[in-house]
Amino acid sequence: MAGDRLHRILAGLSAGEADVWSSGWLCRGCVKIVGADGAGIMLMSGDIPRGSLCTTNAVSHLIEELQYTLGEGPCVDAYQQDRVVAEPDLADPATPRWVAFTPPALAAGVRAVFGFPMRSGTVRLGALNLYRDWSGPLTDDQHADALVLADLAARWVLEAQAGASPGAVAQELQIGADFHFIVHNAAGIVSVQQGISVTEALIRLRAYAFSHDRLLADVAEDVVAHRLRLR
Repeated sequence: MAGDRLHRILAGLSAGEADVWSSGWLCRGCVKIVGADGAGIMLMSGDIPRGSLCTTNAVSHLIEELQYTLGEGPCVDAYQQDRVVAEPDLADPATPRWVAFTPPALAAGVRAVFGFPMRSGTVRLGALNLYRDWSGPLTDDQHADALVLADLAARWVLEAQAGASPGAVAQELQIGADFHFIVHNAAGIVSVQQGISVTEALIRLRAYAFSHDRLLADVAEDVVAHRLRLR
């Protein structure tokens, strides 16, 4: 049964696409196979979101940006807890969570979100995020398909990165990705200005973005352009 599912998913991913693996190809395949309205893949390291590998539309991009800025949401929980995180009714959850993430996600039309951890053995890489504009749980088959897709995405990331130089991001992973290099540049600037570590600088950037109701990437652009200096 597991082999049949994998064969069906691989056939579905290949249908109508060039015979070349890419992050966008994976994200689009997740939407088609699971029956979601959008998908995104977030890479993480430690407990810190590193950026979005791919998204399928403006709403899924916003979901990734919110999680990157706020440090909370389905992908973050799925990665940190190493388990599937499902919220089938974001507007009326059984257990309220994601106090900062939920209001803007609802305003964007999100009604259900699902996070699936991406891992290979003991190596955790991030999470696959799926959203729908209507509430309700995934079916058992959709859930099982998403698990296989998260596994395929993890394997592809590891295989792509294996060919990269030490300390560099593989070129295949950068196509269509948003790794927020400007945020890391801004963190470096704040680190020097305030005499703190880059990690602490990133925390302060996130705190500023949250308190001013802005996306982290927008704040970082202002810091790098010298339009903003954190106090």
